Amino acid sequence: MTSSKNTKALFGIFAMVFVFFVILVVFAFITMNAFNETSSIQKRSNSAHIGVITVEGVINESKDYIELLQTAEEDKQIQAIILRIDSPGGAVGPTQEIYEEILRIDKIKPIYASFGGMAASGGYYLGAATRKIWANPGTLTGSIGVIMEFMDLSKLYEFAKVSPQTVKAGRYKDAGNPARALTQEEQDMMNKLIAGVHKQFKDDVLRRRKDKIKGDMNELAQGQIYSGESAMEVGLVDAMGSLWTAGRAIHKEMKMKDEFALKFMEKRKKMGMFDLLGSLDEGISKLNLGALSSAVESTRPRLMFK
Repeated sequence: MTSSKNTKALFGIFAMVFVFFVILVVFAFITMNAFNETSSIQKRSNSAHIGVITVEGVINESKDYIELLQTAEEDKQIQAIILRIDSPGGAVGPTQEIYEEILRIDKIKPIYASFGGMAASGGYYLGAATRKIWANPGTLTGSIGVIMEFMDLSKLYEFAKVSPQTVKAGRYKDAGNPARALTQEEQDMMNKLIAGVHKQFKDDVLRRRKDKIKGDMNELAQGQIYSGESAMEVGLVDAMGSLWTAGRAIHKEMKMKDEFALKFMEKRKKMGMFDLLGSLDEGISKLNLGALSSAVESTRPRLMFK
């Protein structure tokens, strides 16, 4: 009996040592790759005077992008900034915060935009804040509009014999409740809200591009998607070309003396052991709660540029 317990104890110790060893190997591998990648980027960008900030995916928050913009602003070597935008848009508030920061920094260092595969809605909103926009001929561009989606699950609840109960103070407090349809009064309120934010979008585009827009802004801003080529025809884009085409044009226009190069701005990732363990713990938490959070979040209305 004692021998069996000792065997189990030894097995447990070996298992713990093995797991710890695997974590150390993974940590060393990640650290080495990060170091090599950073060194490679620094080597390629050592003489670069043009910083590139990538705006990719749905815009849900502004903090990281604003920090990168401010880092580029404070970097004395960087003389110009390019926003490399490949985004379908996102939440209204964060997009407007980034827009305002672009306007502020552009007074100190010129900021330009290069559109990748897509610069739609909030993605285009950010591009419109810059001095000049380059796009590829096939870039999905524009979609100047605002959307807020609601889900009426009342029939489903009825089928499932579920009767949700809501307690509220304020007659509009549960507007958008998935247990019922919007009232006409609530629809009118939401339409007024959407129209107001849509006007903000159009006004902010005209704020920088009034002399470039060809045609009626109200007609151009009905949520339609343009190719990059079509967008240039109506003044939503200034030139055709890739990120590197844009970079070389800026390099030449600003008469930069050193050889052309781009410096891709990225947030430094913490690589300490506690950070690694924290990431593992966070990953496990997200795995456990992700499905529940997604289900709850999908029923909540959000005002979006998309």
